[in-house]
Amino acid sequence: MTLIEIYETLFKIFGKQHWWPADSQDEVIIGAILTQNTAWQNVEKAIENLKKTNLCSLDKIRNSSQSIIEGLIKPSGFYRQKSLYLKEIASFFKNFDKNNTDTANFRKMLLNVKGIGFETADSILLYVFSRPIFVVDAYTKRLVERKKLFYSLEYNKVQQFFMQNLPHDIELFKEYHALIVKLGKIFCRKKPNCAGCPIKCV
Repeated sequence: MTLIEIYETLFKIFGKQHWWPADSQDEVIIGAILTQNTAWQNVEKAIENLKKTNLCSLDKIRNSSQSIIEGLIKPSGFYRQKSLYLKEIASFFKNFDKNNTDTANFRKMLLNVKGIGFETADSILLYVFSRPIFVVDAYTKRLVERKKLFYSLEYNKVQQFFMQNLPHDIELFKEYHALIVKLGKIFCRKKPNCAGCPIKCV
């Protein structure tokens, strides 16, 4: 199967995923950091805590004490690290002019922020700022490996493989990533559940 055939099959089976779920751009950025090394349901609990205290914005986080943030985001795990990362990204965006920054430089600047790796940076670029960049995560690498789509599992090489073999369509990139996550949660788990998988490897 080609990449676009995989996408079309997954879309036919799973439908539109409505991802990334959030009420604001700030919430997506916050969620992209909180979701590091944890399940999404834990992120939802942390975000709900921030919303209840009216702190689910970068401005509010920047002006709040780190200890308060720590307490609110505990459900997401690694809360001391993540509270620091939230502070760092909030400071980064305070005076940042996204309109005068091309995607490559924007990505480099994000990667220089403490706590921001490739997946987090690219999630922010794609889902917040609609920049045409493909997000690679553990589910994507698992798909690539099991379907023998590409020879490498290195982040930037896998990303390049997808971007070279798909139309540069922002909505396609958003939906494809969400569909891969869906596939990974239901079928392509660490211990694969191949029965009923729409794109079986064998």
